Amino acid sequence: MKPFGAAILGCEGTHLSDEEKRFFSKVNPFGFILFSRNLESTGQIRALTGALRDAVGWNAPIFVDQEGGRVQRMRPPLARDWLPPLQDVTRFGAAAAQAMALRYRIISAELLALGIDGNCSPALDVARPDTHAVLRNRLLGDTVDQVVTLGRAVAQAHLDMGVLPVIKHMPGHGLGTLDSHLELPRVNAPRAELDSVDFAAFAAFADMPLGMTCHLVFEGIDPRPSTISPVMIDLIRRQIGFDGFLMTDDISMQALSGTVPERGVAALAAGCDAVLHCNGDLAEMQDLMQAIGPMSEAAQARAARALAARKPPAKVDIAQLDAEFEALSLEHATHD
Repeated sequence: MKPFGAAILGCEGTHLSDEEKRFFSKVNPFGFILFSRNLESTGQIRALTGALRDAVGWNAPIFVDQEGGRVQRMRPPLARDWLPPLQDVTRFGAAAAQAMALRYRIISAELLALGIDGNCSPALDVARPDTHAVLRNRLLGDTVDQVVTLGRAVAQAHLDMGVLPVIKHMPGHGLGTLDSHLELPRVNAPRAELDSVDFAAFAAFADMPLGMTCHLVFEGIDPRPSTISPVMIDLIRRQIGFDGFLMTDDISMQALSGTVPERGVAALAAGCDAVLHCNGDLAEMQDLMQAIGPMSEAAQARAARALAARKPPAKVDIAQLDAEFEALSLEHATHD
């Protein structure tokens, strides 16, 4: 098989155009990501995921953001509706790890049934009182121990079900007080706090197959956003110890300056393995791939290891999982 293009790409609509098919065949991205604009019906989604893989000629991973709550690309009747993760964690209390494992086994089963085998979850950022609202209720807790315990339950649920989890947002977005979709957050917390809280949470997941960067500046370490900072990528690799496949957060987000191709080139030069491009704009993707080309040999090796983590799903009774989750919900209804 030819080398992977150094990107994970979106598509414009519910079906691939001939031009998109030719483009994907030519650049062979490592994978694809789907959004609400692409997700209309079960038959259509299965046809689209099949067409994406047919375009590249191999079983490419297809990702989605199905965290639950506000960041949930599929809702009824395509998939169950969920509370934001932190809200479920709060209401389940001591049973949160059991509940989150059930929740994400169900989510994973729903994704696989549609041909989707990657989920950009869990968010392992440690919540603070002033974490921006765009992120806070998507998190799992406000202590390292809580995030590690629940994050492991979530990640393992995905892996057990044959879905690749993507841990995010490395090396930690919990101190961000701005929405990085629109602005560049800056953090000036003491290094000791970062080491013992934000970075420590991700260090506990150094064995995970895939991770995603954050568009956030750690002012005491490097003036550049983490995604395009060789210093911060080195910290992710060395201090946190993550040697999995590292993708950027969406390269189109307005926290980053410069053109999309310039951002992509900078991210790969900093040490990211692939650029995540989400908006499905074909002309923009063409310009990006012209600039970045195929993955490095090291990235190809990490990509192969990540793909090897995609195991056959455990055999489960989804109705039974639903019943267990509902029973647990009723048991903890007084915590709502």
